[in-house]
Amino acid sequence: MAGGAGEGVVRRVSTWNIANVLTIARLAIVPVFTVFLFVEGEGWRLAALGVFLLASLTDQLDGWLARKYALVTDFGKIADPIADKALIGAALLSLSYLGEIPWWVTVVIIAREAGVTLLRFLVIRHGVIPASYGGKVKTVLQIVAIALYIVPGVPDVIRWVAMGLALVVTVGTGADYVVRAVRLRQVARSAQG
Repeated sequence: MAGGAGEGVVRRVSTWNIANVLTIARLAIVPVFTVFLFVEGEGWRLAALGVFLLASLTDQLDGWLARKYALVTDFGKIADPIADKALIGAALLSLSYLGEIPWWVTVVIIAREAGVTLLRFLVIRHGVIPASYGGKVKTVLQIVAIALYIVPGVPDVIRWVAMGLALVVTVGTGADYVVRAVRLRQVARSAQG
């Protein structure tokens, strides 16, 4: 018998693993969060906050589980960022519709997210632009800022400082993705020719 135990065996990871189930659950509770946000009353606001924070926690948990237990799948690579963008987008759109976050803030953040997603697809034939540390910081800052807008009674100055930080990092990391995409394309072209 040639080779050691397990040599040449490819481990297939089921799409229906705990990491992907958490991602799907996060996507599924976005409408619940949105409904809670639109129902009047402080109790409903706190319920919306709880759902938002739970969904945000699953974002961290599903990625950690996927990496730790080798549960990374193509489905997860696509579904996870969609679920993230759905949660953040729903929160921003809802809070802007309710008059609590200015529309221009929502437009800047959603445009950045859509632009980075499009950019990733445009350069995918040259390689993958992995998520950066700055992107993770951006997500945390956005979650904190949005949570402060959901909580009743937080002073406006605290909300604006948090959202200002989130906006600066959001735009900065968006510019970083553009630079990385240009470099990736240049490296791919020089390797071809």
